[in-house]
Amino acid sequence: MSMRFQAPRGTFDILPEDQKYWDFVRRKAEEICRLYGYRRIDTPVFEDARLFMRGVGEGTDIVEKEMYVFEDKGGQQLVLRPEGTAPICRAYIEHGMHNLPQPVKLYYFMSIFRYERPQAGRFRQHHQFGVEAIGGMDPALDAEVIEIAWRFFRGLGLKDLALLLNSIGCRNCRPEYVRRLREFYAERLGELCPDCRRRFERAPLRLLDCKDERCIKIGEEAPKSLDYLCGECRGHFEKLVRYLEILNIPFRIEHRLVRGLDYYTKTVFEIQPLSGGAQSALGGGGRYDDLIEELGGRPTPGVGFGAGIERVILNLKKQEVPIPSPSPPEIYIAYIGEEAKERALKLASSLREAGIKVATAWEERSIKGQFRQANSLDVKYTAIIGPEEVEGEVVSLRHMKEGWQRRIPLSQLLERPSEFLK
Repeated sequence: MSMRFQAPRGTFDILPEDQKYWDFVRRKAEEICRLYGYRRIDTPVFEDARLFMRGVGEGTDIVEKEMYVFEDKGGQQLVLRPEGTAPICRAYIEHGMHNLPQPVKLYYFMSIFRYERPQAGRFRQHHQFGVEAIGGMDPALDAEVIEIAWRFFRGLGLKDLALLLNSIGCRNCRPEYVRRLREFYAERLGELCPDCRRRFERAPLRLLDCKDERCIKIGEEAPKSLDYLCGECRGHFEKLVRYLEILNIPFRIEHRLVRGLDYYTKTVFEIQPLSGGAQSALGGGGRYDDLIEELGGRPTPGVGFGAGIERVILNLKKQEVPIPSPSPPEIYIAYIGEEAKERALKLASSLREAGIKVATAWEERSIKGQFRQANSLDVKYTAIIGPEEVEGEVVSLRHMKEGWQRRIPLSQLLERPSEFLK
């Protein structure tokens, strides 16, 4: 009995009919990054496992439960990249980007790997678009990153979006907030889900991020981080709010928003469809002013965001956003007989070299079958080559919708293809 292989659980094939969504999203992302002066960076699919244990945080779900960790033949512990920011910061340190004009503005497309329960818009291998602005502390930079995210989603044609905003403070003021948070939850441990009871000691901020309905209700009554900000963090947040108002970007302050990674400081934000909720966030990010120092670099602030492309495409389909389809071939070449087939092969190659999109059938088909294929491809013209055309060094050019047909010299079609295919 032969084996029947399938894509591993939590992964999927991107089929040709879906590629137009991926091309559309990537194109829009690149367009907006160019507008803001961000340059592309690509990092390896796998990294030193310690990069994420140190940068992302050992108390996070990513590090504790979701990373694909393996040992290579040299005995080094490696991991398939589970998120995008830490590798970008590693590259910033490794390549001495602190010597460049600051902030360094970067964008990326990358595959992300997390071992988690597959569900709609959440896969074990997914793809992410993101931007990072490293080397700037100004809250106007936070506003710029948020504006890029907002304009990206709106530019795709997505509607009914909500921007959620919060500040979780810095290492100076956060300890007091965490202390108050623990006091609050200590009296309610029995009401929490098993994961949150474990988080209580190691990662108390994650208690607010839980998606369990029981924990959400408790979190609504929890102390708010905005009430415990130091003067610097409060001033930063107030300026950011002012800048978003100037940019006419609507937002809602959500005190339960903390994001799921330990490296965040000050600003955190998410963009969600109004009809979704926390588990349907299209993307989010925030500030990470201590991460580069934590990874061995000099103290360097940063801010960025990431968007899951699969989830974006899911919402494009859900909202029935019209996506431009690839343009059809400009000409189909039909032939009758072996000698005509050789002529068709040469003509197709020459037209493609001239930048003309060509379709043809290399399997033996009747001329009617070739016309049916040309119609199915929605081509405008079909070039017909039969024995008479071969003998006369001509091509019969047929307009598929209007039905007219005329013969033109083969040499003229090769010399001036655009003129005949207008």
